[in-house]
Amino acid sequence: MSTATSTAPLKSQADGKPGMISQYLIFSLGKELFAVGTLRVREIIEYGNLTSVPMMPSFIRGVINLRGAVVPVIDLNARFGRARTEISRRTCIVILEVQSDEDTHVLGIVVDAVSAVRQIDSASIEPPPSFGTRIRADFIDGMAKINNNFVILLDLGKVLSVDEISVLNGITTSNEAQVTAG
Repeated sequence: MSTATSTAPLKSQADGKPGMISQYLIFSLGKELFAVGTLRVREIIEYGNLTSVPMMPSFIRGVINLRGAVVPVIDLNARFGRARTEISRRTCIVILEVQSDEDTHVLGIVVDAVSAVRQIDSASIEPPPSFGTRIRADFIDGMAKINNNFVILLDLGKVLSVDEISVLNGITTSNEAQVTAG
């Protein structure tokens, strides 16, 4: 991984010019493969130590304490309108940075397994299909074919809308207050 940092806002990596190569973290949910740009990935951690938060949408699995910071954890399967993710020994949490207006939010997503980091040429990324996937079309940034498998490139800004990120920010703020007071 590069140690260089950029102050430019993160944007969709599939919007690059033809021939531009970007790195993606590929992971599985059920029998499908998904990917997010590695620029948004902070780290991958073992699943565990989640604290549930009452009165939250069903796709919010809970929060974790990540080196003193309260990080909300989203179950992508539930967010896609499916059953909650079955926890196995390969289940992990991918810690991401998501842009919302001027703010950057840190959150985790529960995935069945992380499989690889791959470079994908933007010329080989197809636009989202209008039908045939089992998730909302606006969640999809594009489709790529890797090793004879289709990989769905997620648009994290759409998967987690600004309103939902505000709710998550409220969870983080109130839980951090409890952690520092307790």
